[in-house]
Amino acid sequence: MRHEYSLALRVSIALILLLLPVDIFYLLLLKPTLYASAFFLGSYNPIMTADSLIINNIALKFIPACIASLAYLLLILLILLTKDLSFKKSFGLFLLGSLIIFAANIIRIDALIYVYFEYGRDLFNQLHLFIWDILSSVFVASMWIFFVYIFNIKSIPVYNDLIALYRMAKR
Repeated sequence: MRHEYSLALRVSIALILLLLPVDIFYLLLLKPTLYASAFFLGSYNPIMTADSLIINNIALKFIPACIASLAYLLLILLILLTKDLSFKKSFGLFLLGSLIIFAANIIRIDALIYVYFEYGRDLFNQLHLFIWDILSSVFVASMWIFFVYIFNIKSIPVYNDLIALYRMAKR
């Protein structure tokens, strides 16, 4: 497929994803996240509801941010906006990246719940904000850098497409 058609398709898909509510990921991943978290928190005897885990009569509600919806969106946008990735490689990157995000998110959720019940709400709030504000963005960026190295990705998202468009326009 010619570059301009590939670019138009990739950008169109990216724009559609940006226009959809991020809650799409939330709806798809809420139940698996609840089940996985409950499984690993078995010693606390969690009770699962539609969108919460109840432990010791305290409801821990899972909102879209708890599911890491934006991390999945950022990953797919990085993949879509990277020039010269085949469909197969893009799909593999998204699948592997999603599994890594999911596993890291379950570890994060369970660790935070452990901190909440073992060390109190104050430490939980501080740790939760630190992870949300700093570590989550660094995690996805680090994962992308790892993928670039492991999968030998030569293109820089957006930049290489802009360079290619500039060169085409000069012709």
